[in-house]
This record gives sequence, C-alpha cells and structure tokens, in this order.
Amino acid sequence: MTTANGEQKAITYISYLKVDELLELQKPESDGEHDEMLFIIIHQTYELWFKQMLHEIAELQRVLPLGETHRALAILGRVRTIMKTCVGQLDILETMTPLQFNTFRGRLQSSSGFQSAQFREFEAVLGRRDQAGAGADKHSGMGMAEHLIPGSPARARVEAAMTSPSLWDSALAYLAGRGHGIPAEVLTRDVAVGYEAHEGVQDVLLTVHREDPDAAAICERLVDLDEGLQEWRYRHVKMVERTIGHKMGSGGSSGVGYLASTLFRPVFPDLWAIRSRF
Repeated sequence: MTTANGEQKAITYISYLKVDELLELQKPESDGEHDEMLFIIIHQTYELWFKQMLHEIAELQRVLPLGETHRALAILGRVRTIMKTCVGQLDILETMTPLQFNTFRGRLQSSSGFQSAQFREFEAVLGRRDQAGAGADKHSGMGMAEHLIPGSPARARVEAAMTSPSLWDSALAYLAGRGHGIPAEVLTRDVAVGYEAHEGVQDVLLTVHREDPDAAAICERLVDLDEGLQEWRYRHVKMVERTIGHKMGSGGSSGVGYLASTLFRPVFPDLWAIRSRF
C-alpha cells in the first residue's frame, strides 16, 4: 500500500480486510432492540457468501468449456461447502424467537429477501429464467428482476444473467467437448428461455455415467449443488414459517406460500430424470 507521499505503508490484518469499515456497516433501525444486530449480521454474511458463489461459478463457467475437469471439480466442491455453511447459518437465526423478531420487524418496512439481487443473480446463473407475466412467480406476481429498482446496476446484473448461458449450458458444452453427442438443438437453443428436460440429453448422460468417469463426476457434483439449493430452500421455508407462521411476508409477498412454491424445482432436471434409468 502506498501513501499520498509515495511511501510504502505496511499492510495489516485490519487494513487488508477493511475491518474498521466492515464493523461500521451494522446500523439497526430500532432503538436498542437486542436481536436486530443478529438479523443484520446474518443477512450481511449471506450477501458475502452469495458474492463468493457468483465469483466461483464465473470461474467454473470459464473452465468447463475448456475441459478442465479437476479444476471444475474443486470449484464445485467449494460451492457446495459454502451452501452447507449458508444452511447452517439458519440454525443461528432460529435462536431468535418470533417475539424477539417482532420487536423490530416493523422497522423493515418494504425491505424483503426478494430484493437480494445477488441471490436472484445466483438463481439465474444456475438457469432460472422466470420473467414477468406467464413466467412470473405465481405467489409474488413478479419476474425475477422486477423486485429490483429499474435502471439500477443490481437489476442490470440479474437481467444480464437471465440472457447469458447458464451453468448447465456450460456443462453441456463441457460434455460436447469430450465427444458426447449433445443434441445440436440443445447446444444452439435460446439461452434466455428456461431449459426444459430433454430426453436426448438424458440418453447422453446415461452413456457418460457408464463410459466417462471424469465427466460423470462433474455431473454428480452438479447434483450435489442442485440438492444443496433445494436444501437451502426447504430450511428457509421452515425458518420463515417458524418465525412468522403464514402471515404476509415483508415487502408484500405471500411469505411461506411463495417460498414453499419454490421447493422441489431442480435446476438440472435431466440429472434427476436419469436416476430411475440406471
């Protein structure tokens, strides 16, 4: 680090991690409600993990089409471990009782988890493509980006992710690069449209599992990731139900009703469909 006078300044733990700035970011809205600090820190920590997972998946999408199997496996393992950590953090949040949450819930006003642009971007990178209208969430009535401020950088990132190749597209390119016959119409499809399970792809995946152990390992790590996302959704639903029951969620969502509708919706449906065909 160089000072204004051109002198070298020693890098310390505090300066490198910006600890002083970080610890100034917790600003409770309530007047001394003890449990609001926990709520803020947990959610700020989630946003940091979402940032890291997006960082990891960007690298994963770079190395998969290049055929870098071992690098891809390492990244997939790391992302799955981060997701387990995210699920584990719900145990901490659940130490807060409904009465404790309601001491400051009103201060949240219209803020909502729907407004987590990074989680929306994470879903889009994995392949979710909900749009306004027919493709919108039936319980929220809005597409993935419409909870975000029009013209904001956050909304632009989500919209860009929804029109870019998903992680599954990168995985298909990886398999094609190893000589597996992924149908041409799948490889050239419009990536802005949600992926539908494809029997031809499933036939190829069965061959991959039987004849290409390295590629099969990639596929199984993708299943781990998909299962981890579904585990997160389930635990999130139960945490919300435990805390606010079936009351309307913050930001005007239907709360548990909407969250429950997201359960058991795999992002890599072909990898689940082949389970009954082995």
